[in-house]
Amino acid sequence: MTKTVNHWIGGKTVEGTSGQYGPVTDPATGAVTTQVALASVAEVDAAVAAAKAAYATWGTSSLAQRTAVLFRYRALLDAHRDDIAALITAEHGKVHSDALGEVARGLEIVELACGITTQLKGELSTQVSNRVDVSSIRQSLGVVAGITPFNFPAMVPMWMFPLAIACGNTFVLKPSEKDPSAANLLAELASEAGLPDGVLNVLHGDKIAVDGLLNHPDVAAVSFVGSTPIARYIHATASANGKRVQALGGAKNHMLVLPDADLDAAADAAVSAAYGSAGERCMAISAVVAVGAIGDELVAKIRERAEKIKIGPGNDPTSEMGPLITAAHRDKVASYVTGAAAQGAEVVLDGTGHTVEGFEDGHWIGLSLLDKVSTDSDAYKDEIFGPVLCVLRVESYEDGVALMNASPFGNGTAIFTRDGGAARRFQLEIQAGMVGVNVPIPVPVGYHSFGGWKDSLFGDHHIYGNDGVHFYTRGKVTTTRWPDPADAPAGVDLGFPRNH
Repeated sequence: MTKTVNHWIGGKTVEGTSGQYGPVTDPATGAVTTQVALASVAEVDAAVAAAKAAYATWGTSSLAQRTAVLFRYRALLDAHRDDIAALITAEHGKVHSDALGEVARGLEIVELACGITTQLKGELSTQVSNRVDVSSIRQSLGVVAGITPFNFPAMVPMWMFPLAIACGNTFVLKPSEKDPSAANLLAELASEAGLPDGVLNVLHGDKIAVDGLLNHPDVAAVSFVGSTPIARYIHATASANGKRVQALGGAKNHMLVLPDADLDAAADAAVSAAYGSAGERCMAISAVVAVGAIGDELVAKIRERAEKIKIGPGNDPTSEMGPLITAAHRDKVASYVTGAAAQGAEVVLDGTGHTVEGFEDGHWIGLSLLDKVSTDSDAYKDEIFGPVLCVLRVESYEDGVALMNASPFGNGTAIFTRDGGAARRFQLEIQAGMVGVNVPIPVPVGYHSFGGWKDSLFGDHHIYGNDGVHFYTRGKVTTTRWPDPADAPAGVDLGFPRNH
């Protein structure tokens, strides 16, 4: 009998009642291992109702109560790192070490949430006028929702709900239906840590569940990470319904390599950033921009390293890269490589025929490297979301920056150089939300915020860090005037006599 992943609502497992289920596959074998319940509108309503009921008490709970739960939660997550990572590997396919890294980056935000007391301190100005004080505070929103992608089934949810609940909100998480099990374990551990029932709910589903949350009158805010077309839709729909929205979209991250760069370090970085997690990362480097005469040598060094990467099942300790999430996605990624030559690219490495002995039905694709790619080709214009690296050639720093800034995406970017002046110019001139200087994947630490520009972000707030706290709270300013006790009428006074 096929295992079923059900909803987590009101502090317990709730079996799906819609009669609709989605398949969950092991990407290394291609076999369907699990089915996931897909929510109906009624089940969306039930999850939101549970969160709304919990907010009545959680929203007014003390900071000490919330942080005590979060500290216990952090300890439980730490103790169950391997269990969470194993679920990620089984359903997403990434290698176990990469899955452990995902859990570690999610834990950073739980740790940030443990220190929420300092983030929620208000401000006070005294005597702004005669006997008038002004204070500012931040308060929670109510029920908030998170819609998260398949590529980081634990980390991205942890980028959202720990901060949201630390701020006093309650949360409905709609994870990807392609790898849903990690989200349930995160919720179960939160309950074990003492999080009250209904504060964190996990609702599985497809577009019906998403639209149900976007249109629900009791959902105050929506956080989203995914592709640009869906991010645009989420932002437009939820905003039209009066909700606060942060919708992080897709990317085409560029890495500019200047002639003075350490080419060995740049090649190492390009391979790690392009092919890690099989390229299924919104922060992956998918376009290397080589400046001047270094292009041939850089491509040769990248090829030399890429050819040595071992591809295999994520639970094999010797594997460095796993399969793609689905067969359909594998075929789509492959199409960019098979069509590249016709659009002018030089195919240096073609990974489309790759297979793994004993796992022939897995969703395998090898590493692909395309050189001399044009900016009007499909492989350059689209977010491929797979292990395909494009190399573009330019004559100067200025040409490289102009090419990169012309991209509709502005998520992450990097420059490799030994020239501090060039790096400083790049930091100021590049149109992207996250910049790396000799760092290929500049994902900020938890106490800074993550987010892009242009078509990589819809909404005003980046995720986690200070932006995350501001997104999950709203400001209130109080202006106060009190009469001076000296102005009170004379009468019985049993206190100390006034002497000044």
